[in-house]
Amino acid sequence: MIRAVVAAHVLAGIAAVVSGAVAMLSAKGEARHRLAGKAFCLALSALFVTATALAAVDWPARWHLFALGVLAYALAALGYAARVIRWPGWLRTHILGMGGAYIAMLTAFYVDNGPRLPLWRLLPPIAFWLVPAAVGLPLLARALRRHGSGASRHAIESRAMR
Repeated sequence: MIRAVVAAHVLAGIAAVVSGAVAMLSAKGEARHRLAGKAFCLALSALFVTATALAAVDWPARWHLFALGVLAYALAALGYAARVIRWPGWLRTHILGMGGAYIAMLTAFYVDNGPRLPLWRLLPPIAFWLVPAAVGLPLLARALRRHGSGASRHAIESRAMR
């Protein structure tokens, strides 16, 4: 049973990483971006469910991974809700939510697997917690500068209305 959950978790993780990357690299507001974003949300949902089951099996050793999963899932839900509801400033919230979810997901991966990965195992354990944010936050800031205001925001919003 646990092997099946681990297998589903790995597959969901791969799907979330790939679909999230496709969404980030696609033209915002276009069909490819929306489809990849929905796939990311579905994969992250499956990742969260399987992570919860895995954490429950060994709570003292994995509660922190569950907390990262809650954070990733909540950020993605916020980003998705911003896109669907379209409250004022929704685009910035969408970018922050989805980007933050991706960073939290990768942080959980490296915290759990970093000690067993080539090169990563040479880093101090604190690096597993900090490197995903150190790489992801500047990219997130760039996306906010590029898409979060001005003319590009209006182009994205008009494409997203389709």
